[in-house]
Amino acid sequence: MTNPLNEFGSMTFGDRVMQERLPKDVYKALRKTIQLGKSLDPGIAGVVANAMKDWAIEKGVTHYTHWFQPMTGITAEKHDSFLSLADDKGNAIMEFSGKELIQGEPDASSFPSGGLRATFEARGYTAWDPTSYAFIKEKTLCIPTAFCSYGGEALDKKTPLLRSMEALSIQALRILRLLDECGDAVHVSTTVGPEQEYFLVDKARGARRKDLLFCGRTLFGAKPPKGQELDDHYFGAIKPRVQAFMRELNEELWKLGIYAKTEHNEVAPGQHELAPIFTTTNIATDHNQLTMELMKKVADRHGLTCLLHEKPFAGVNGSGKHNNWSMSTDTGVNLLDPGKDASKNTRFLVFLAAVVGAVDKYQDLLRCAVASAGNDHRLGANEAPPAILSVFLGDEIGAIVDAIVEGKLYDHHDAARMESGVHTLPSFFKDNTDRNRTSPFAFTGNKFEFRMLGSTFSISGPNFVLNTIVAEALDDFATAVENGAAVMDVVRDTLKAHKRIIFNGNNYAEEWVAEAEKRGLLNLKTTVDALPYFIQPQNIALFKKYGILTETEMRSRYEILMENYCKTLHIEAMTMLDMVKKDIIPAVFSYVRHISESGLKKRELCPDAPCSLEKGLVGRLSGLCECMYKKTEKLEAAMLGAKDVPEDVKSQAEYCRDSILTAMQELRAVADEMEPMMGQEFWPMPCYAELLFSV
Repeated sequence: MTNPLNEFGSMTFGDRVMQERLPKDVYKALRKTIQLGKSLDPGIAGVVANAMKDWAIEKGVTHYTHWFQPMTGITAEKHDSFLSLADDKGNAIMEFSGKELIQGEPDASSFPSGGLRATFEARGYTAWDPTSYAFIKEKTLCIPTAFCSYGGEALDKKTPLLRSMEALSIQALRILRLLDECGDAVHVSTTVGPEQEYFLVDKARGARRKDLLFCGRTLFGAKPPKGQELDDHYFGAIKPRVQAFMRELNEELWKLGIYAKTEHNEVAPGQHELAPIFTTTNIATDHNQLTMELMKKVADRHGLTCLLHEKPFAGVNGSGKHNNWSMSTDTGVNLLDPGKDASKNTRFLVFLAAVVGAVDKYQDLLRCAVASAGNDHRLGANEAPPAILSVFLGDEIGAIVDAIVEGKLYDHHDAARMESGVHTLPSFFKDNTDRNRTSPFAFTGNKFEFRMLGSTFSISGPNFVLNTIVAEALDDFATAVENGAAVMDVVRDTLKAHKRIIFNGNNYAEEWVAEAEKRGLLNLKTTVDALPYFIQPQNIALFKKYGILTETEMRSRYEILMENYCKTLHIEAMTMLDMVKKDIIPAVFSYVRHISESGLKKRELCPDAPCSLEKGLVGRLSGLCECMYKKTEKLEAAMLGAKDVPEDVKSQAEYCRDSILTAMQELRAVADEMEPMMGQEFWPMPCYAELLFSV
């Protein structure tokens, strides 16, 4: 690709293609739906479908699919060809109707439904989402769709996100009209730029690890001689093999209209990051799903394996997905932009206070939105935010908030210049605040960065929660002002009531845990601690109020997420047992036999030669091997014990965390102690050093 602009969006049925191929009235009607959230005119579907088909066929496409995002966390697709019977003589034509564009019918009982669908209740529907452009992938026309059951319940991640975006737009416009700052705006969108972290390992080496194959993370692995201690990987020179992967990945993403912008080495060896330019949340969600899929496919073509697990390696940083979130009008106004003097920008202060209040009031929901078995390994370590929600505002915005709460005037200071002390280097204005990499929810100039997301997550869940809680905060603001309250009084009361959530210090410090507890902030350390909050009465009432999720839909998602936690630990435990029995213990036996035979031969050759080394090593490995077998039996007993636990998902999940996970950790500790004692050619799988430093 010599010029990205020539190929950018070439595989999407985007605005340029629509403008060229659709009649003007059809194009304008479709644009109103895409830009302003207007209801789609069903009458234009046939014209759009025919234009899509012709465009796709010209690019060698023969099939189409309704591309959707079920509760598996990945995407799904069922392919149908454009081929149709033309007449009774067996002639064929290529056609694609408006009905086929608008509606599909996958099997709803075969996807996670949390009890909403049984095997005998199979009917489900996919519905075209015209706000996200159709695209071509692997010679197939992919049509982004929502997915629901025959009864209308949402079975996917897109539907509640779209609902939440509409709810927030309605409430944001109410506030803007009350502030007389609406202008020509008729719609407010939330925007997101999700930074994606990932690891690359050599494909051949990774294929020799059952844990990477089945679980996406290493279940065993001793610390290598060198990790990330020297901080030399972060932003370091990108190796040629990785650079070739990144180059092809960018090209594939650009063809799909995905705004891949930044690439660099991350902190841990073998770890990297890709960051896109922000776009509307719905499209950003679709794009991030495609990005993760393409990362794996492109890596495979380069002899690499892309690991998206939150904690693929113990002892080095895990991978997150930083969710940079803001709100913008359809006229291009960023509602979280503080402007030149934030203390006098009433619009900014209203939206800032709404977000701060929402995060404090619904810290439990935001924690639920990032809960998973994988993310439990990452949150709270010195690499990711802790499980305690807090908001970082920085010095200047923090001082403005203090002044508002205390009823004082804020003494505005002009931006300071950055002076390096070197005359040949340019001088420039500094940002109005520092960055806080330890904060889970940080204001970063004109947006909030929600840093708690795990790298495998669909960003839909965290964002529909964020959209909804902010929509309610804006609703409360608008109602108070409509009832006669002064705008700045509402801002002051909100910030005063929720000031406890603001913390500009070091979130890694032990003192913060104690301080957070004093403030009454939640510390939900594990997924099992967090998820029950999702179905608390006040949270059910919130989502019902704005039409985001019904109580039935919420309880089904709770069931799905808790079951997924249990299934994940079950798969990991079964994989550990398989690796220990079939690989590790036989390898230790072979090495012990090798050492023993070497010692005996030494004695034969030289009866007086000392054999204390051989005896000591054989004794120590034999003892550890015996210990490993006992830990294996303990894990097996824990697995069997799950049958005696009550069948409700909360009891099952608590048992998995307290019994199965504990037994897994004990078994790993023994194996990791043995690994450095083994001869390299005897250890049955690539070690951390080979995986982290081989690319």
